[in-house]
Amino acid sequence: MSLLTTTTGRRMMDGTARIFLAELLFPLTALITTGFLTRRLGPQGYGLLALTLTTIIWIESAINSFFTKATIKFVGEADDWKPVGATMIRLSLKIGLGAMVLIWILAAPLSALFKEPDLAFYLRLCALDIPLLCVGQAYRNVLIGRRNYRAGAAARAGRWLVRMTLVMGLVQAGFSMTGAVLGVIGSSLAELLLSRWYLGAGMLAKQPPVPLPIQRYGALLFLSSICLIFFNGMDLFMLKILGGTAAQAGIYSAAQSLSLLPGLFSWTFSSLLLATLSRQLADSQQEQARELARDAMRVTMLLIPIAAIIAGAAPEIVQVVFGAAFLPAGPLLALLIVGAVSNVMLMVSITIMTAAGLPARTIMFTSPLVLLGLAGHLVLIPRFGQQGAALVTVVVSSFGAIAAGAGVYALWTVCPPVGTVIRSLAIGLVVGTVSLWWPTPGLLVFVKLVLLGVISLLGYWWIGEFRSREISAVRSFLGRKIAPVQAG
Repeated sequence: MSLLTTTTGRRMMDGTARIFLAELLFPLTALITTGFLTRRLGPQGYGLLALTLTTIIWIESAINSFFTKATIKFVGEADDWKPVGATMIRLSLKIGLGAMVLIWILAAPLSALFKEPDLAFYLRLCALDIPLLCVGQAYRNVLIGRRNYRAGAAARAGRWLVRMTLVMGLVQAGFSMTGAVLGVIGSSLAELLLSRWYLGAGMLAKQPPVPLPIQRYGALLFLSSICLIFFNGMDLFMLKILGGTAAQAGIYSAAQSLSLLPGLFSWTFSSLLLATLSRQLADSQQEQARELARDAMRVTMLLIPIAAIIAGAAPEIVQVVFGAAFLPAGPLLALLIVGAVSNVMLMVSITIMTAAGLPARTIMFTSPLVLLGLAGHLVLIPRFGQQGAALVTVVVSSFGAIAAGAGVYALWTVCPPVGTVIRSLAIGLVVGTVSLWWPTPGLLVFVKLVLLGVISLLGYWWIGEFRSREISAVRSFLGRKIAPVQAG
């Protein structure tokens, strides 16, 4: 597998490991923070906080979707990256400030729409986070485009650690929801300062103009990402709009927060995949790019057993993390984690299309998700409530993953190896069943998750999924003395 047995692949996987480990601090710190907040704020207060943060995250994600992939691609291809990076950072700042003002104006109407009078104040306060996050993300995108993965990982790790510390500290000090929002804003400022320190000063100074097709790439990728953002967040909002209470929204949001792990891997892996593929295609290495794309799709299949393990242990995980009041989130997590893995394949597929210079095709595979999701929520939420919302998310996500995978096959004749798909489904069935029928009280559930994860890896090895060169490459990562691995 070229991801482990070539210099380019090893560098990409090393970067993925570094940034993913930094991103793993998010679910780890989020579990601690969320467990603390759910107990301090209760379902009602946590539901209001979830609505506030989800609304702002939608706006921030929409802005970043315009710039993130385009920035990584253009910086990765450029010989002189500074003018490109400076242009992207300045544009991010301007649009972030504009979005902040827009939220200040729309806060009252949104508060009335959700029938939550206190929402307007928290939206206006949290809007201060938008320009800080957008500029910080722009700096970090430039770092990733330059393949400075160590700096990108450090900036992200700093964000999550500061966020947990500030949120818990301010809430504990008596600032309640206001303290939680201020903690989020402080973490964005920390990431901005760290990213700027690693990249260096001068990015906001005027640079020589560079001709970039940002309007074309940015607009098309923006529309595609907006469709994904809207689809992935509409279940919570539709649940509330169609009659759900703030407490139900809090329970659903808690389940969503526990299904974030595949999404974090997806963002990390697809960003580095885009930077690497863009460089290979710019250097006319088409065959190597196709091989890398095939192996990237193979990696997504290895997430199936992880989803099965989490789904089987979902009620136990929810009770340990959030407490008995959030037990209804267990069945929701079991569904949402499956949809999250489907989204990884979808993201990898549209990343390949973007690297190939076909951003318009990404819209073909993301826009139908919104229409299908909206129709499904309108039909199932009134009948089945939270379960209906989660079920729609899973079904439509799976449909999108299959369709986008077929699009990549039509483009490059690339698809996940059939053997890997079969092995992943078989191992997932076994470990998922064990996870479901093996009761583990309290914190022992995390021991079960780790043990079943190790069993999954051993299962892949036993049935021949890992090749000898891959095993040798992994041993070299672990520092064992082995013969050098030949590139190619």
